Amino acid sequence: MEKIRYERPIIKKLNTGSINKFGTQTKNEVVAHLEGVGVKELIQQYGSPLFVISEKQIRRNYQHATRVFKTRYPKVQFAWSYKTNYLNAVCKVFHQEGSWAEVVSGFEYEKALGNGVPGNKIIFNGPDKTDEQLITAARNNSLIHIDHFDELYSLIKLSEELQLKPRVAIRVNMDTGIYPQWDRFGFNFENGQAWNAITRILNDENLNLVGLHCHVGTFMLDTSAYAVAATKLCELAWNIKEKHNKTIQYLDLGGGFPSTNTLKGSYLPGIDTVPTIDQFADVITSVILGFGFKQEELPLLILETGRALIDDAGYLLGTVLANKRLADGRRSTILDFGVNSLFTSFWYEHKVSPAQEGGQYTEETVLYGPLCMNIDIIRDNITLPLLQKGDHLVVHKVGAYNMTQWMQFITLRPNIVLLDQEGHPHLIRKAETREYIETVEQIPAHLIKNPLT
Repeated sequence: MEKIRYERPIIKKLNTGSINKFGTQTKNEVVAHLEGVGVKELIQQYGSPLFVISEKQIRRNYQHATRVFKTRYPKVQFAWSYKTNYLNAVCKVFHQEGSWAEVVSGFEYEKALGNGVPGNKIIFNGPDKTDEQLITAARNNSLIHIDHFDELYSLIKLSEELQLKPRVAIRVNMDTGIYPQWDRFGFNFENGQAWNAITRILNDENLNLVGLHCHVGTFMLDTSAYAVAATKLCELAWNIKEKHNKTIQYLDLGGGFPSTNTLKGSYLPGIDTVPTIDQFADVITSVILGFGFKQEELPLLILETGRALIDDAGYLLGTVLANKRLADGRRSTILDFGVNSLFTSFWYEHKVSPAQEGGQYTEETVLYGPLCMNIDIIRDNITLPLLQKGDHLVVHKVGAYNMTQWMQFITLRPNIVLLDQEGHPHLIRKAETREYIETVEQIPAHLIKNPLT
């Protein structure tokens, strides 16, 4: 007979679940399967912790967003934001659906080319483009979004010396009523920098100004900011046509659409506070359509949506390592993944679900990772069943930024699996090993001998 585990009792009122608006008990949803595949089976096959990405959900999100915009505006093109999740398998799914690539570094530019994206369907953003990268992008006919005057002057010089004819746009920052204002990148609209850059480009015989770009912020909860941004870009495009007889081919409204994750400090869950894709589409397209462009001169609308298309397609599976009581009596549970893998736990109150049935009682719990750092907190307060060592958990909506901003710190980064549209798992990134990490290390000759032998 197995010995019953002893846990020292404390005087604490048991919480049997929050009361919802109907006056009934809120029950923790058990998530034992993802796309019909058992969580336990995935962990047994690929280890714990484990990232899982749903191909079906990615395609569903992309097709929905495309339909929403194209039913409101005749010319729409999405460009996948590589910095959001640049796993090749993920990027390939978006490109199969028709998305271009939007990159912010030479590294991401090379990944896009490696994923088979034609150069003329790559948007090159960001403030750090080397001369070599600018030359490559120009020769590939990519869309180069100029971020600052130094970059503009370099491109003018390179184009003259090498007889290049690059297609360019400028990034415009502006006051949209959201503060702090995102004015670090691009040319400012209000102080005239943007128009000065436009004039300089139009007066150069080698540069071909084809677009205008802005990115007003991230996780935007106010759709009116996009109305302001679209209006100001339209004003610039209109003035370019009136004063220089030049038709702007596209307006790029950037990214920033939020997922339905719940931000830390929010009173209500994200599902109740985040605007829908339809609401963003209504605001943006109504401004452009109502501005007065001739039908044949309507600009292509480009969107660099990332987070809203991938977050809910990602899951992180993990295992309980241990339970403890903190000094104040609170229950704490230690998991086998920390903030080094789940970077977005600094921003979000992620939904966490048990992967197996638990007892009838729940308790407020702190979820810690395994790192030797006091900030390694996945959730600082969540009501869960009384989990035991070896139990599994599912963290929801982790598809954006975790697999690009994660850190190899203390523990190694885990496997990543893609569930295809039939629910078959495919390993798309292998877990790191010590040998892999050390491939880029070198030891000076005088340190090779072990002094302890």
